[in-house]
Amino acid sequence: MTDAAPLRQRLLCIDALRGLVILFMLLDHVRETFLMHRQVGDPMNIDSTEPALFVSRTLAHLCAPVFVLLTGLSAWLYGQKYQGRADVSAFLFKRGLFLVVLEFTLVNFAWTFQLPPSVIYLQVIWAIGVSMIALAVLVWLPRPLLIGLALVIIGGHNLLDGLHAGAGSALQVPWSILHERSWIEVGDALRLRVTYPVLPWIGVIALGYGLGPWFANRLQPALRQRYLLLGGVGALLGFVLLRAPTGMARSPGRPMTTARRP
Repeated sequence: MTDAAPLRQRLLCIDALRGLVILFMLLDHVRETFLMHRQVGDPMNIDSTEPALFVSRTLAHLCAPVFVLLTGLSAWLYGQKYQGRADVSAFLFKRGLFLVVLEFTLVNFAWTFQLPPSVIYLQVIWAIGVSMIALAVLVWLPRPLLIGLALVIIGGHNLLDGLHAGAGSALQVPWSILHERSWIEVGDALRLRVTYPVLPWIGVIALGYGLGPWFANRLQPALRQRYLLLGGVGALLGFVLLRAPTGMARSPGRPMTTARRP
């Protein structure tokens, strides 16, 4: 799979980053749970939102992308332990399928307390699961092609915002799953709400996998830290530049935030 030396122990920096993001997510979820009496139309509208709420909501933008990126990175590290794309592909497919089933059952029940459900919300667990299934196929691509594809998806998926597939179209279901938040009518008694379309997350998880060799044992720590610093600062600057012209407002085709049920 790669000529990098195998990794045999956990990397504390990855666990620390996961912990930091969980704190950001906890801050945002506590705000939503205990301050429901202080509703705002759009917490990302800087003109009508108090600074503390705006900052906490902005930090929440880091949560899902970091988790999905680290999922891809962890898949690469898993391959270093078991030495083979076949092992990684099988692991990703089985784990991703498990997460999809978990979203449809236990997670959705925790949201709705309905059994059988009338609505199933496809949120972040679903997005991670489907992304892992997609990565199970993408791991067979050469690394430069994988990274190039990931960057094209991440940087260009919003160019598809103008494309719509209306109800009754054969493309409505796959397009909703891939890119456009919408309702999927399964029958008279069941609807699916796609809160996290999966196309951008496939790009993020693929990029995480492609960055894996940065964590190989033979790469000098100073060089790894330089790569990570430049990549992180560049990503944050890119985020600000993309969001600033529109006041960081969310749009229906832009799922790269911590979304909530309507």
